[in-house]
Amino acid sequence: MRLAFLLFNGLFLTGTLAFAQGPVSIQVNAAESLGPFQPVTGYFGYDEPNYTYTRNGEKLVRELAASQSTPVYFRTHFMLTTGDGTPGFKFGSTNAYTEDANGRPVYDWTIADRILDTYLKAGAKPFVEIGFMPEALSRKPRPYTPHWNPGDKFDQYYIGWAYPPKDYAKWGELVYQWVRHAVGKYGRAEVESWYWEVWNEPDISYWQGTPEEYNQLYDSAAAAVKRALPTAKVGGPATTGPASEKAAAFLRQFLEHCDKAGTPLDFITYHAKGRPSVVDGHVRMGIAKNAEDVDRGYQIVASFPKFRNLPIVLSESDPEGCAACSARVYPQNAYRNGPLYASYTAAMMKNIVDLARREKTNIAGMLTWAFEFEDQPWFDGLRTLATNGVDKPVLNLFRMTGMLRGDRVSAESSGAVPLAQILQSGVRGNPDVDALATRTDREISVLLWNYHDDDVPGPAAPVQLNINGLPPGLTRVEVLHYRIDETHSNAWTAWKSMGSPAHPDAAQYALLEAAGQLQLLESPRFAGAKSGGITLDLTLPRQAVSLVRLQW
Repeated sequence: MRLAFLLFNGLFLTGTLAFAQGPVSIQVNAAESLGPFQPVTGYFGYDEPNYTYTRNGEKLVRELAASQSTPVYFRTHFMLTTGDGTPGFKFGSTNAYTEDANGRPVYDWTIADRILDTYLKAGAKPFVEIGFMPEALSRKPRPYTPHWNPGDKFDQYYIGWAYPPKDYAKWGELVYQWVRHAVGKYGRAEVESWYWEVWNEPDISYWQGTPEEYNQLYDSAAAAVKRALPTAKVGGPATTGPASEKAAAFLRQFLEHCDKAGTPLDFITYHAKGRPSVVDGHVRMGIAKNAEDVDRGYQIVASFPKFRNLPIVLSESDPEGCAACSARVYPQNAYRNGPLYASYTAAMMKNIVDLARREKTNIAGMLTWAFEFEDQPWFDGLRTLATNGVDKPVLNLFRMTGMLRGDRVSAESSGAVPLAQILQSGVRGNPDVDALATRTDREISVLLWNYHDDDVPGPAAPVQLNINGLPPGLTRVEVLHYRIDETHSNAWTAWKSMGSPAHPDAAQYALLEAAGQLQLLESPRFAGAKSGGITLDLTLPRQAVSLVRLQW
């Protein structure tokens, strides 16, 4: 308990000395295009669908939709589950399907529409997860509704909603009616822009059937989607991380099935997770596992000539696997409130796009499985993007990535940890001080981070940022420098400085809300450019993220 308390409050112990770090040189060549930049961070998801339309849920949907320059997609579990719509940890319901006394289907889209309406009203789009099994269709309907809280075992969690249908024809008709209803309500063009993904993690306990039964479930659903809207996008199988041979085998057999059977497959999904732990009294992240999952999945997809060019969405990509597992109960999750979560995600984003380039696969998105839990204690250690309506530091990382647009351009860092080393052992020696840069006609944006797996005090990195390839004759540019660190874009630090109030008053809430927004490190300024280049000197603290934008 003492360890958990220390971890949760950010008081980490270490027996290592914080030696000064040598200077890092980052060379950006804005004239060397690596091709159009593929935005991958505008995808979010969560277990609890009924939090979507709560007061703070709607607020967060709006903020996330506004954070990106391209459409933001939302994915949630339990969209077809039976119940009255009461939210709870790792559960939710829409009551979309019941049956009358004669076994005839009764469809009610009221709650499902309310969820999708919230996304669309904010300017976002649904990444529709087709699941889970309605009680009236479940092969083993009782018990049906789980009651799980952080710390509980999962032995009574995967119950009636996780079973195959007792009637695949009725299952297919349910999916058909849902897509048909969506087209009628929202229009063909709108629904054509959505994703329809069949189920979630069928290689583990979310699916209480065999791989062959999942293939049948997928075939029925895919045929139904296409029957309602032939131009709709349908895909799967949303397996767990392919670094596990069991998950890899499931993904492989699914692709073999689709290849042989000719089943519609417009995009491919699987999950990628890290593995944090507690080492010598501090949190140690497991980014190597996250990267290995990504890479192994790419390799499996690339081995199928028919599918290697299909869009891949990592429909969950996170530092670990349970958003509702609070750091108060699971101390290895204490990374969630501070800037470490943001720097990890920045480094992982670059890993994901670089591995896709290496394997020549088509990455479309990395979906962050984090949202909000209504009416929970402040900064309770849940994997969320906001707490009680106040944004956490990681959300500001997505505001930064939303400013990356145009072409990706060359960025080389002397402080980068090689990709092969990250895959093998993570970031355990020198920190990963690296960057990713983009360019439009009148703007260059450079995202920089100083990441380390071990969440212990470490030296700041002196960084010399050299940007070349500016337009000939340009003599000055406007510099905007945004920062996430312990004292910038960080409502958690602000909350702790207030004494960690359980119930902030109105004035405190306003201060926390402001602290949760993306902040400039310094006032915008003009800097001189010469011979098509500019040099900026900055200091990047451990686990911090910067976005430097040049405009002219």
